[in-house]
Amino acid sequence: MKSYADSSFIVALYWQTQSSPKAAGIVAQYGRALPFTPWHRLEVRNAFRLAVYQGAINAQQCKTQLKQLERDLQDETLLVHLGIDWTEVLRVAEKLGTVHTQTLGCRSADLFHVAAAREAGYDCFLTFDERQAAFAKAVRLEVKP
Repeated sequence: MKSYADSSFIVALYWQTQSSPKAAGIVAQYGRALPFTPWHRLEVRNAFRLAVYQGAINAQQCKTQLKQLERDLQDETLLVHLGIDWTEVLRVAEKLGTVHTQTLGCRSADLFHVAAAREAGYDCFLTFDERQAAFAKAVRLEVKP
């Protein structure tokens, strides 16, 4: 099974949250690197910086996490760059939003992640976001945890 993780899942791998043990366990079972798009890069790196603003981590912890993220992308054991056709993913996201946003409350980032997973041929979606999970299930992706 090919698994795509949203940003909430990836962030849980980098600093201790309530979801971190589940995320680590799933990654250990999966046994291969998770895809990492340019959209992940923006969201995950911004989440680290936002955590500094919110007082969840300090600036030095943020810097350490950003460096670790880059190391993980370089060695491709935890994360691997995924090139995507942006135009096609955005078209699919728009179509999915037309069908699901009014009933599920999909945010643009939700639409993008699910469309990217589908377009890249992933059949399992990893998220800790309940709304994102409901949307991924609605488009027939297996959702974990």
